[in-house]
Amino acid sequence: MTNTLALRPGWTPLTIGLMVLGFIVFWPLGFAMLAYILWGDRLHRMASDAGESFRANGWGCAGSRSMRTAATGFSATGNVAFDEYRKREIERIEAERRKLDEMRAEFDSYLAELRRAKDKEEFDRFMADRDRRERDGGAA
Repeated sequence: MTNTLALRPGWTPLTIGLMVLGFIVFWPLGFAMLAYILWGDRLHRMASDAGESFRANGWGCAGSRSMRTAATGFSATGNVAFDEYRKREIERIEAERRKLDEMRAEFDSYLAELRRAKDKEEFDRFMADRDRRERDGGAA
């Protein structure tokens, strides 16, 4: 006796019916079913390839990489001069990023001050117009 799946990738009446039903109920489900029909046979191979890649890069074993290496994605190349150069460049770029973040914060505060000044000017104009209307209305 063979073991077969009732729902297998490919253009079968069941998969076509589920795809149409998916489009009727909620369109992303229909697209997901279409993707399963077209590429479902490759999913197991892609999953195993991803698992092998995950383990080969040392992400699967705890303590196999330092925390900095795991966080940045960089590991030592074995060339000390290049590693030092890369470290200096990364620090320079991080300093530049911090400087840009500070400049953006200054600019944001400048824009907030401009908005506040504009709002104050509009409010003062409104109050002056209101006071003038009350004086004109009260004198008549």
